[in-house]
Amino acid sequence: MRYFIGLSLASGSSMDSGLAIFDECDNLIMVDKLYKMNDIIHFFDNYPSTKDSELCVSMAWDKTMLNGKWRILSKPYQLVSTNTLIPNQDNWTQRYATRGSEYFKTLAENGTTVNRFEIYLTRQSMHLNSCFLERSPADCKFLQQMLTNEWGIELPQNMMPMSQLEAIVGALLARENYKNKENIKVVSTFKGSNVIDVIKNPNVIEEVEKETIKC
Repeated sequence: MRYFIGLSLASGSSMDSGLAIFDECDNLIMVDKLYKMNDIIHFFDNYPSTKDSELCVSMAWDKTMLNGKWRILSKPYQLVSTNTLIPNQDNWTQRYATRGSEYFKTLAENGTTVNRFEIYLTRQSMHLNSCFLERSPADCKFLQQMLTNEWGIELPQNMMPMSQLEAIVGALLARENYKNKENIKVVSTFKGSNVIDVIKNPNVIEEVEKETIKC
């Protein structure tokens, strides 16, 4: 039995990291929230099927305290510092946090398939992005409804934490990487792990195949 795990990693322990696990029969068997990196390590060290799992970990934004509001607002969109008049002090152009990278590398060395993903890029590729403010209550409700209505995932009626919903997206990506590698592309690498995404929305592919069978 293979398990597909999504981990929506927060940039620090003050925010919740979401965890979601699907089994090989596409059943959502677990969702949870973790805070400290020690909690995440404790979970995977004691999870009996870690070596039989496909793990996708989101890339958390690096929210290191910066000087100046414009730097804080521009950081997520600053790919590289090309202007010599803007010095890269305290590595403020680093977009993603390195939190947990060494541990995930250890997991991969011990037999677990570990990949990283960019949550907003993957949501867009899977047609799960909305027109609402990112991680707002409206965006959260939209994502939950899309996962229920379009993807057929049984979720509770009350609104779930955004971190858990993002973890479900990561678990779906892990499942697609295992079952249909032809639909996976490597976007980049980060700290020794591949950053992957889908080439085409797998949900749309399934619908096209169903229509073809009917014809």
